[in-house]
Amino acid sequence: MHILLRVLVGTVALLAVTAPALAAGQVDWDACKGDDPDRSIAACTRIIQGRGETAQRLANAHYNRGVAYKDKGDLDRAIADFTEAIRLNPRHVMALGNRGAAYSAKDDNDRAIADFNEAIRLDPNFGDAYFNRGITYQDKGDLDRAIADYSEVIRLNPKFTQAYFYRGFTYANKSDLDRAIADYNEAIRLDPKFAAAYVNRGNAYQDKGVPRHRRLQRGDPARSPSRTRRGSPRPLQPGQRVQE
Repeated sequence: MHILLRVLVGTVALLAVTAPALAAGQVDWDACKGDDPDRSIAACTRIIQGRGETAQRLANAHYNRGVAYKDKGDLDRAIADFTEAIRLNPRHVMALGNRGAAYSAKDDNDRAIADFNEAIRLDPNFGDAYFNRGITYQDKGDLDRAIADYSEVIRLNPKFTQAYFYRGFTYANKSDLDRAIADYNEAIRLDPKFAAAYVNRGNAYQDKGVPRHRRLQRGDPARSPSRTRRGSPRPLQPGQRVQE
């Protein structure tokens, strides 16, 4: 899951004589924080180019535009906006987390980890930052640190299905098949339709030498369509939105 989160910007009470300007401004804010990337980029740009916004609100506008650019796959512009959001508000943990995710998507793992570290320092309960840092450590081949991060995600949120799946994948890469199977079991318990967990559990049983008929009884495939031994699939990137 590189997590994409969009902050919502609160309204500001103004005098009645400024109501028309407020209405126009709120329309742009609503579009800036919306789900349509093109409308979001246009509206956030108008806000950024205008005058009178506080540094915090400008940081949010840059952040929201960065999310929109990342939704469109324009990682360089997304990183530029997240960087400006962080300059305006150095404690903007969502900008740090999302810039880290963008760096990770560009395989710039050291910068990604630095951003996740700072986000976690500012918010030690930021589970998504641990999860994404774990994936980045896994991409670097640092499997023990990846497992430690996935375990922290599970401690913070025992129902985080993807954390069990990725930790199981990492255990399998370390040939710790019993722990891998235990994690796949939990991922399947939480999401009985999680097809990839069945596939990977089938791989683990196959590696342990479990007979084919016993694997089929558990619902696992007879053979895996692919048997990756190093690295991991990229996480899903749900477009979650949160309020400040």
